[in-house]
Amino acid sequence: MTTTTRPAEAPAPTLAHETVCPAVLTRYDAELRQILAAAAAGSTAPGFAPRWELPEPGPALVDFFAPSTMSAHRLGQRAGTDISLLNLMHNPRTRTTKTFASLVIVARAVAHIRRTGEPIMIITPSSANKATALRDAVLRAHETGLASPEELRIVAVVPAASVAKVWDSPLAHEEDLRRANPVAVLRATAPGQVKQLARAVVDEEADTLLAAHGVRLWHTLDLGNYMVADAVRALFERDALPTRPRVHAHSVSSAYGLLGHFHGQQWHTGQEWPAEGAGYFLVQHLGTPDMVASLYHDRFDYRPRWTARDGLVVQDEDPHFPSTAYAPDEQLDPTFYTRTPVTSPRMNEIIRRQGGGGIVVSLAECLQRYAAIREMLAPHGVHLPVDLRDLREWSLVMALTGVLNAIDRGLLTAPDVLVHASGSYSAADFLPARPHGLQPIDSFDDLRALVRTAAAA
Repeated sequence: MTTTTRPAEAPAPTLAHETVCPAVLTRYDAELRQILAAAAAGSTAPGFAPRWELPEPGPALVDFFAPSTMSAHRLGQRAGTDISLLNLMHNPRTRTTKTFASLVIVARAVAHIRRTGEPIMIITPSSANKATALRDAVLRAHETGLASPEELRIVAVVPAASVAKVWDSPLAHEEDLRRANPVAVLRATAPGQVKQLARAVVDEEADTLLAAHGVRLWHTLDLGNYMVADAVRALFERDALPTRPRVHAHSVSSAYGLLGHFHGQQWHTGQEWPAEGAGYFLVQHLGTPDMVASLYHDRFDYRPRWTARDGLVVQDEDPHFPSTAYAPDEQLDPTFYTRTPVTSPRMNEIIRRQGGGGIVVSLAECLQRYAAIREMLAPHGVHLPVDLRDLREWSLVMALTGVLNAIDRGLLTAPDVLVHASGSYSAADFLPARPHGLQPIDSFDDLRALVRTAAAA
């Protein structure tokens, strides 16, 4: 690993119980550009991708990066463990951490457009939040004048099971924009098929679209695209939080955010295995518990034996799985849909060397903790709905439930736990995508036709 000289910048304001850094991507612009440049050497993603560079600094880029605020909050102590919150949800147009990577991805597209004059059409498979955040970043590029609607557009591919979580966008309000920026809804029963379908269309159509319309097709679902942006979490931690051993807890599907944080730790320490501040704790739900199963049992398909009791299922053979659930395979949140993630071996290696662990939570456990978690978060400006039936994004509640369960079970004994608040929003925070802005698809041919129409729009 290489280390760098930190830029001479004023430290972020530090309070007794709260630390806030507005526009993190602007604050760490110099280091972010260095991280991107280093990523170029190790990039092996197939197909077209813009260079690992950002547009030249200027007022438009500052406006574009404005939503990338981070804050840290001390929530309290439990059984000798300090629990803090890393709030990554400050963008009111997404309420998720996907904003950070989406802004960097779109900024790279803008840099390519300005350098070459070639339009770019992003294509992304998503369970919902990635689609919302990337569409918002594309819209912000239009709004700030970084790119025109003719130069930059996006095709999102989401599974029908989670389409209700896709936010409405001005990209769908006018016919021309809607045609150029479609949301394709795959009606297949396996949500993960959106990934294979998007990849196949890019592999088949990229050259055709470039020849016919001069449009570059960019498939953005690559770990590197997210890792470089999430590295700024570690830079914020370095400057804003006390230097001490720390475990980072995160609700995960593939753990892109934690891998990004670890990359940032490596970057600023210059160490392949940072000595402090880089233990990781995975929180998953019963619908997709594969990373936790792999961590403790070296197999994705491990499940404890359940016993039916009073309309529930219970088990006590594995404390890393829920003691009580409504069903052994309940779907707590459809956005956590990835099975057998390719990132699991790497996370296993990091956790086994750096420390941490993992736990699986159930809906029943989240409901039991909900009132206490709501009270815990309210003083820090994170408000859960009174009626939990209005909660649409469960990531934060999952993470805190997992941490509290793990502490109570003696699975998490670190002196300091930082919970990465990667997403939380309720029905009152957004309008779902309108039906006329959604394009149902069933096959490769359907998506290919939609992509061709968008390129010609």
